[in-house]
Amino acid sequence: MAEETKQQKEGISEDLKDLVIARLDVFSPHKKISIGSDGQFTKDELIECVKQGNKIGKKIVEIELSFLRALKEGTLLEELNSNQD
Repeated sequence: MAEETKQQKEGISEDLKDLVIARLDVFSPHKKISIGSDGQFTKDELIECVKQGNKIGKKIVEIELSFLRALKEGTLLEELNSNQD
């Protein structure tokens, strides 16, 4: 938790940006992703936001980190399995 707070104050590390950009790069260029009331974004727009480290870029990084943590901890799989019952 302290590491997350430190990263938020200092910005997004380049390694983390690269990881998120690589994950975004596999998205279809024809789809748009809605980010709450901030609007819809294409894959290329999201990649640019991550590179800039702006509000939307930080949100995308946060979402990706949450997903990866859930995957690592097995909570994602548990949730998927419980929804199949």
